[in-house]
Amino acid sequence: MASMDNNRDEEEPFVAAAASVDNSETLRNHTKDVHILSSAFLLIFLAYGAAQNLETTLNTKDDMGTISLGILYVSFTFFSLIASSVVRFMGSKNAVLLGTSGYWLFIAANLKPTWYTMVPASLYLGFAASIIWVGQGTYLTSAARSQARDYHLHEGTVIGNFNGEFWGMFASHQFVGNLISLAILRNGTEGSTSGTTLLFTVFLCSMTLGTILMCFLSKRVDGGVEGPKESSVSLYSSLTSLSKSVITPLLDVRMLLIIPLIAYSGLQQAFVWAEFTKEIVTPALGVSGVGGSMAVYGAFDAICSLTAGRLTSGIFSITWIVSAGLFLQAVVFLWILLKYSLTSGVLGIVYPLLMAAMLGIGDGVINTQLSALIGILFKHDTEGAFAQLKVWQSASIAVVFFINPYISLQVMVAIMLAALFVAAGGFLVLSLRIEKAFSSPS
Repeated sequence: MASMDNNRDEEEPFVAAAASVDNSETLRNHTKDVHILSSAFLLIFLAYGAAQNLETTLNTKDDMGTISLGILYVSFTFFSLIASSVVRFMGSKNAVLLGTSGYWLFIAANLKPTWYTMVPASLYLGFAASIIWVGQGTYLTSAARSQARDYHLHEGTVIGNFNGEFWGMFASHQFVGNLISLAILRNGTEGSTSGTTLLFTVFLCSMTLGTILMCFLSKRVDGGVEGPKESSVSLYSSLTSLSKSVITPLLDVRMLLIIPLIAYSGLQQAFVWAEFTKEIVTPALGVSGVGGSMAVYGAFDAICSLTAGRLTSGIFSITWIVSAGLFLQAVVFLWILLKYSLTSGVLGIVYPLLMAAMLGIGDGVINTQLSALIGILFKHDTEGAFAQLKVWQSASIAVVFFINPYISLQVMVAIMLAALFVAAGGFLVLSLRIEKAFSSPS
């Protein structure tokens, strides 16, 4: 166990010798990179998120849309096992830049969707997604640690603030992207070739702008700006590093206790994409209402991501924030399972939108706090920890897409509730262990 002081958790400042540089310039560089990263991800994922929401609606022949998404997340799961090694080799900036290419190709494949375009694009996007997300987590944590080090600030607070800004911007992609879809595909034109071609062309332009914006990021290593590094790495060293990045995090009891929450975070996202829009929103509001409900979901997701990030200071605050988010989502699942039925009139419109808002709040809280928690707890293997995050998230998402056609809404909701309670239990045990460790005498 790490050395302990009078703080109640791992919230001590990350203090190192400050470099003899101009402080205002250092501050400007670190925060600028967070602004650039957040804006670039917004431009890329407003396109991909909206396209993913429409995938099962537009590509219905032989369930090509659903199967393509299932293939994508299976590929994502597999490549997440090696993503940490790839990110270490390439550097986090280069990893996120290369990762954008997979999203670009996936949108391009939707301009002419066939099995010969969608399956290869989905497979490659699985690889690209694994490195862009591990690279993002590593890059953002590195920027936060640099900020805390240079200014002798509270590291947990800085990590929370930076993650709050990123996830707040990122979550707004659902709001912006779905409004674009709604504007272009209005009046039931979602089935027309001209409408979808225009939509995906706009999405490609947005992704291209996001990729260009990423080129302005500073290169980084853990805790600072990247300098020259050795590139001659033996095959044996590479294999050893890969095995360690996959296995070592699983030997840490803290990671084992977080994994149920990570898996649940993927399940609840996939539930919204695959089940909620199809079984709750569409019967009440029609296909055209999916964009509006997802815009509400994205708006509340973004607001709560920003708010939760500002409230984060360490393990104690994370515990309360995550608990509130899980409680709200549990209320929605119990509502659907026990009380909800399709109604007419104003309530028939309000209920799905209220559920979307509550699910969005939970998603914003969970994503922001998971990233902050991993950044705080796993300082010495940030890439490996974020790789585990994406392995378990993408695996759980893939499961939902593959089992979705074969189970009822009630069974899916029961699975979600069971996963939520397991996740909450594991997270509570983790919080108590950390609290006990840091309240004990050194």
